[in-house]
Amino acid sequence: MIEVNDLRVRFGSIAAVKGVSFRVERGAAFGLVGESGSGKSTVLRALAGLNRDWSGDILVAGEAQGPARTKDFFRRVQMVFQDPYGSLHPRQTVDRILSEPLLVHGIPDVDARIRRALAEVALAPLVRFRYPHQLSGGQRQRVAIARALMAEPEVLLLDEPTSALDVSVQAEVLNLLSELQRAHGLTYVMVSHNLAVVAHLAAMIGVMQEGELVELLSVEDLRAGRTRHPHTAALRALTLDLEDPETAKSA
Repeated sequence: MIEVNDLRVRFGSIAAVKGVSFRVERGAAFGLVGESGSGKSTVLRALAGLNRDWSGDILVAGEAQGPARTKDFFRRVQMVFQDPYGSLHPRQTVDRILSEPLLVHGIPDVDARIRRALAEVALAPLVRFRYPHQLSGGQRQRVAIARALMAEPEVLLLDEPTSALDVSVQAEVLNLLSELQRAHGLTYVMVSHNLAVVAHLAAMIGVMQEGELVELLSVEDLRAGRTRHPHTAALRALTLDLEDPETAKSA
């Protein structure tokens, strides 16, 4: 579904992404992990068509993508951002936020689709006429996910979709994303600094460091400790330390 070959992105004299390549099969989930500044979100923005200054090859469903994308691309590929409050218009109701993609793409049955979308992300019907500031962080992210699904895309690009949420809410949102992927046959590319979060959804993981993709490995290999690059091993060790209850007690 997605093929990226030798992707390079520069910001002036800074090489932010240095020859990144990976593939994602249709209906699969792929994770990109790395520390802040590793280039993972820059890769995602190039994929999404939000950054036009890149070189290399990006293919979606076998179609080569240029810097400028078509309206059809933006119906096929949608993005869920890190901050659900910042990505939702503060002066629009949830009803307006969810109806806008349908109006842009000329999709009928607006009322029925909004009701179905709210049900799919486990939001009560009364949420429909509330504003973002009247919702919790988890509810806002559910609205953002529902908005991304309104045009019935094939691909969701997830930019740290749970990092702004409480730990208990993170698990709920990850489980929701997993259920939606199965229900709709969606292809995911998820970016995070947290290996455990990515491993919850993705079968394959790419590890980035200083703009380079230093390792590609399966979640099974990651969990078993079969890593090749020292940066992957360090990220894994940090994740295990954070999840270890004994470590948490001593902290």
